[in-house]
Amino acid sequence: MCGFVGMIAGESVAAPLLLALQTIQHRGQDAAGLGTWDDRRVHLVKGTGMINHAVPVESLPTLKGHAGISHVRYPTAGATSTSEDAQPFRTRQPGVLLAHNGNVTNMGALTQWLRDEGYVVLSHCDAEPILLTFTWALTRERQAGHTAADVVRAVKAVHERVKGAYSVTAVLEVDGVPTLVAFRDPHGIRPGVYGQRAADGAWMTASESVALDVLSFEKEGDLPVGAVLLMRPGLPAVRLDVPAGEPRHCIFERVYFARPDSRMEDGRVNRTRWRMGRQLAKEWRARGFEADLVVAVPDTSRPAAQAMAEELGIPTREGFIKNRYSGRTFIMPDQKTRDAALRLKLNPIREMFEGNRVLLVDDSIVRGSTMRRIVQMLRDLQPESLHIAIFSPPVRHPCFYGIDMPTQDELVASRHAPEDVQEALTGYLGADSVTFLSVDGLAKLSGAGFCMACFDGDYVVPVNEDERAEIIADRRGA
Repeated sequence: MCGFVGMIAGESVAAPLLLALQTIQHRGQDAAGLGTWDDRRVHLVKGTGMINHAVPVESLPTLKGHAGISHVRYPTAGATSTSEDAQPFRTRQPGVLLAHNGNVTNMGALTQWLRDEGYVVLSHCDAEPILLTFTWALTRERQAGHTAADVVRAVKAVHERVKGAYSVTAVLEVDGVPTLVAFRDPHGIRPGVYGQRAADGAWMTASESVALDVLSFEKEGDLPVGAVLLMRPGLPAVRLDVPAGEPRHCIFERVYFARPDSRMEDGRVNRTRWRMGRQLAKEWRARGFEADLVVAVPDTSRPAAQAMAEELGIPTREGFIKNRYSGRTFIMPDQKTRDAALRLKLNPIREMFEGNRVLLVDDSIVRGSTMRRIVQMLRDLQPESLHIAIFSPPVRHPCFYGIDMPTQDELVASRHAPEDVQEALTGYLGADSVTFLSVDGLAKLSGAGFCMACFDGDYVVPVNEDERAEIIADRRGA
């Protein structure tokens, strides 16, 4: 997944870039970095761990410049965590600073092609081959003095050579002027927004709109599919068209990954999750179950749980105390660590469960191990019944576009036929029932223009068997 913030202004950008980056720490806890552009020189600080460790406040005076990029990394590519894999990346000739959010699916073939062209990929991060492909095209006809037409040609080359899902932001000189550049993959799978601050005309790009909000930038829109944007302080953004396909935005951003106060193409994420909860309540009621109260597994599930409670006419209650200093268990690197993190993360409130018929709401079940441990923990509190409602369909297919759902055999729902999965997981998890939002129900809510490959297996960017094997081996550290 990852998350980036890019900014160009008439003043130093290091401190605001670091501040805005903290709004999207949830998008990656593996590594972080911040780079600034200062009269063709790039100043760069990056490292492993959380933002305050990787980019300490004490480093800000060294990060001079009026343009720059900050980034948090979530490692879907690269089995081990090193500072060399942290973003952003840079090239010196030509001078380009770049970061991305997404996942490249043809890393092996792309790396070999770059090697044949004289470019060596030094890291395990797929932002680097995107950068090298971009600069390869940028310098095919000239070594300096790049124009807007050169940038369009470079983006076209990335689209042609790089398979997968990616949102990209970069800083480079265009027509002799430092420029913030942004574009997406031809289907716009990964998210990205841009906005301007009225007070000084500064521009910002980000993976989520919450980064704009914290610095009083007004969202101008989502990064367009089929265009590249050029942004300079005090001037309108320049949109240059590039060929693209039909938009297929990631539905799992709406289900789980994005913050509920973020705004994406289909509106605020909170509203989307609320609508999913209402639909799920109707489907749950049709199965004939009853409950005394609704409890959300914090925090992602709160909007859907509140909507379910309202639709069903029963109260919703806080059932867990969450340790705010623990990470997201979904993106922990292995099962042992995820188990330990869960024990640290959630502590149930006994009186909410003891003797009650409880409807427990969560966003998704991927491996199933986290929910199974939650159910075991709650059974010790002796609820009368424990029903589970998931406001997304069963995850039956691996995601190759940036969400860490690596292999078919690790997805618990894929082990069962679609018509049997709710009953099978009821037994596996130890619950009284499990109800998923149906694929049809989700499709009715979201409409066209979304990638739901993890639910329905319809991959908008085909991934062949060799590419799948390479991605799986990389994620397993092979």
